[in-house]
Amino acid sequence: MTQSVVSKPVIVVGSGLAGLSAAYEALKAGASVRMLDRAPKPGGNSIKASSGINGAGTPYQRAAGIAQDDLFFADTVRSAGRRFREAAETGESPVVDREALITKLTSQSAGAVGWLADEFGIDLTVVATLGGHSLARTHRGAKSTPGFAIVSAILQKLGESDKFQLINSAEVLSLNVDGENEAVTGVRYTHEGQTRDLEGSVVFAAGGFAGDASGLMAKYRPDLVGYPSTNDERPGSHHILEAVGAVFVDMDSVQIHPTGFVDPKDPEARYKFLAAEALRGEGGILLNHRGQRFVNELETRAHVSDAIQKLSQSQAYTQSRQWDVTLVLDPGASEAAQSHLGFYIFKGLMEKKKIKDLEPDIIESIDKYAAAVKSGQDAEFSRKSFGHWTLAPGEENREQEICVGKVTPITHFTMGGAAFNTETQVLTKDKTPIVGLWAAGEITGGIHGDNRLGGSSLLECVVFGREAGLQASKATIRK
Repeated sequence: MTQSVVSKPVIVVGSGLAGLSAAYEALKAGASVRMLDRAPKPGGNSIKASSGINGAGTPYQRAAGIAQDDLFFADTVRSAGRRFREAAETGESPVVDREALITKLTSQSAGAVGWLADEFGIDLTVVATLGGHSLARTHRGAKSTPGFAIVSAILQKLGESDKFQLINSAEVLSLNVDGENEAVTGVRYTHEGQTRDLEGSVVFAAGGFAGDASGLMAKYRPDLVGYPSTNDERPGSHHILEAVGAVFVDMDSVQIHPTGFVDPKDPEARYKFLAAEALRGEGGILLNHRGQRFVNELETRAHVSDAIQKLSQSQAYTQSRQWDVTLVLDPGASEAAQSHLGFYIFKGLMEKKKIKDLEPDIIESIDKYAAAVKSGQDAEFSRKSFGHWTLAPGEENREQEICVGKVTPITHFTMGGAAFNTETQVLTKDKTPIVGLWAAGEITGGIHGDNRLGGSSLLECVVFGREAGLQASKATIRK
């Protein structure tokens, strides 16, 4: 029998869920893994993910009464918008095959959820409806936020292998290339003041550029400069891929998430905590500065964000572009979202108030919505799902305690990035794969088009991260 001999490691750049998924699959395939991350602690933005991971056709959906989910592909295409339609209508052959990428994302979603649950014991039994989804398919646990639970569990498993090494505070400077074969052979990076070279197949999972306000954001979306963000301020890593011939798509496609918390202790802070979309999915509503509903809260993120931005911008903020919007959860929605609310209340981002202590306009709006829930018909905004809202309208509810917080649109996610294929190979402008280089997660582009559905970020990290790790390990292990 011929034994496999591991000659070089799989090098994973980035420690978010895409990188962790790649590392785990590479280890299972028999490769050793060296993970390089420039942050002092692992997890990237994935560890902060709060709404959940999408999955169509899971046992948890069936347990929730959803016998079949064949609408995920259509929902994703609808959210991708004009970028998907233009390719189909013009008959042009773009660098990325959007349909193939979306097919892979959605068709492997149940497997991704099952992998997390079965391989790592992660609780994903709660299934909720998020904006832009035709039905409930976003999975999370009952007690902890999904990003933290998922990242922690995978890190623990990886740490049990002596073939895995994580190096934090390691800044990748460039990809090393064999000039004769034009193949990526490894990376050059700095760590603890020293510059080092490391040889091996490379999985690039360094994330997006929503935090690069003065760099890539200013270049591709100067109209968004001044918006707060859920991302820490740091430059993007896209130039590293560009230097080896990678082509980028959809770089002006930046997601504005409609609900970032305005911290009353520091209202103009550029970095803001995300008010999870699950809060609206469980029944929460949004009110404008006059205390009135103004949108179907379960429309796509782009639609809700646009509706907020059509309101008058708050004049109370001089250092940032923010709006005055109130998020309201009744007792039923609050209980269903308790795994999130405990943290938000602890941080002072939401507070409990009795209805009788609210402004009259807000009380009127709450009663109006409660009546719509009771009737099952939201005539004003056509909301179809009311989550776990239980509050009844009228004077009898005045002693009830609800949760309220202030929110504003924020830059959250970049749909654009390196063009890649379903095997996660990074592509040049003539669609040629760059040998020795794979990518996954927010650094890639082409899947989400104009707008990403909530819950599909963690999903793409698992689906394409696992694929990248498997493909890179094949190139690394010599028979």
